[in-house]
Amino acid sequence: MTIALPKLIAIDYDGYHADLVGKTSDGRQFFITTPFEALRPGNEFVALFLFDPAGKFLEAFIDEFGPRATMDHGARDAMIQQRVDQLGEFSLERIEIAPFQVEKFGTRFGLIPNEREEDEDEDDYRLTISLMPGDYMAFSEPWDSGDYDT
Repeated sequence: MTIALPKLIAIDYDGYHADLVGKTSDGRQFFITTPFEALRPGNEFVALFLFDPAGKFLEAFIDEFGPRATMDHGARDAMIQQRVDQLGEFSLERIEIAPFQVEKFGTRFGLIPNEREEDEDEDDYRLTISLMPGDYMAFSEPWDSGDYDT
């Protein structure tokens, strides 16, 4: 059974995990977020993902901060602000972007489809797409709802 990926996934600005999503003055869509690897020793990141006006992935700026227990929180916050400043004029609003993935620091980043578990019945399988690493935002149908699970 082949399941087609959605062309676009809507993400609404919400002041939580999607508190830095929107559009730049030239129409590009952006998403600034803080992915993480939970496994020991773990790793924390700041990521700025850019998309064209139609939602196609353009590029990623990803910065690494090491394990949460020892990272410099001030440096991470300063990098988030630097990435915000990099955008120029923008508005915080709903974005509609295509699933994507990019590798950096030996880690896959992006909106990545979750694989069906071996013991999961094919007829019961429901496609979900998660923001990785960290799996802290999971999207499912309807793809245009703007909602996600944590």
